[in-house]
Amino acid sequence: MPATHLRRFAEYRDIALFLGLMCVFRSAWADWMVVPTGSMNPTIIEGDRVLVDKHAFGLRVPFTRTHLTRGDDPSRGDIVVFDSPADGTTLIKRVAAIPGDTIALDGERLIVNGTTARYATTDGSAIAGLPARTRAAAPQALLESGLAPPHRILLLPGRPAPSTMAPVTVPDGMYFMLGDNRDNSADSRYIGFVPRERIVGRARRVVLSLDPDDHYLPRLSRTLQTLD
Repeated sequence: MPATHLRRFAEYRDIALFLGLMCVFRSAWADWMVVPTGSMNPTIIEGDRVLVDKHAFGLRVPFTRTHLTRGDDPSRGDIVVFDSPADGTTLIKRVAAIPGDTIALDGERLIVNGTTARYATTDGSAIAGLPARTRAAAPQALLESGLAPPHRILLLPGRPAPSTMAPVTVPDGMYFMLGDNRDNSADSRYIGFVPRERIVGRARRVVLSLDPDDHYLPRLSRTLQTLD
């Protein structure tokens, strides 16, 4: 084989090896997720690129749901990425209840194991960064605490959504997910409990955010912002 062909073959081999290793890394260790919807407003907004720690809940065989290690169990308040048990769509939500918890909603107020979350109003910064169409819906941002680490949630008074739910107990190996945008989220109120093996990883931070309202220019204030 001519030397030029050998060099070309070596270049293609190196590129293929690099791409293969990159795919394995993204499948089993870390990846990023482009967030197209507002279901996690105001914590995550449309256009955010979120870093996902895929080994947080156990190292997996690449391209499968088979775990090689157990890892941590998801905790209440964790923001996680998972495959929907309804249709396999990749979703990002917050863990509202873990196995054995009894969860209920009473007029948007979250209740876990008989304890009702506390709510307080927040400053306008949570609203100011939202897309224009969401701001036009007169949203209300609240700080939710008492059941998990404090975090902000969003209510959309003009949008009908299940605000009351009778108490249900989360089965073993299952988790109950809620979007921070309580009135605009296809979460466990609709898709049911999420099995642990469907949880892909924990969302750590916003790597990059592009503003669809401003020609997809970067939102520099959100770059490398930690998610909580």
